[in-house]
Amino acid sequence: MLRQATTTLQFETRGRGLLDITRPVADWVRGCGYGQGLLTLFVRHTSASLLVQENADPQVRADLERFFARLVPDGDPLFRHVDEGPDDMPAHVRAALTAVQLSVPLLGGRLALGTWQGLYLWEHRSRPHRREVVLHLLGE
Repeated sequence: MLRQATTTLQFETRGRGLLDITRPVADWVRGCGYGQGLLTLFVRHTSASLLVQENADPQVRADLERFFARLVPDGDPLFRHVDEGPDDMPAHVRAALTAVQLSVPLLGGRLALGTWQGLYLWEHRSRPHRREVVLHLLGE
């Protein structure tokens, strides 16, 4: 019989960049005691996103940040929504181009991530924020 579990994890970001959330998510999943299932993660914000990405070489994450800085620069005169500063609308665009929800299979009681994969919360604002990620596990 399928069961389900939910929780909300809070993370403090240091400002723009990728924050590895793999361990706290995996710890919560392990504590649920399921053998197989599907984990859904959802970030409850419009200026942050979720990503499965390289977990070994930090240059990959730095390169992603540099690419997005070129693609969606702060202070671009195209944007009119600047209520919270020059990084406001670019943060929304970055979130729109990435993902606010991820699904990860659970196999043998563990997240079925590849060897070099990690789960990341991507903060798109330049200053620190407290972010919430909702987890929903369906399985047995």
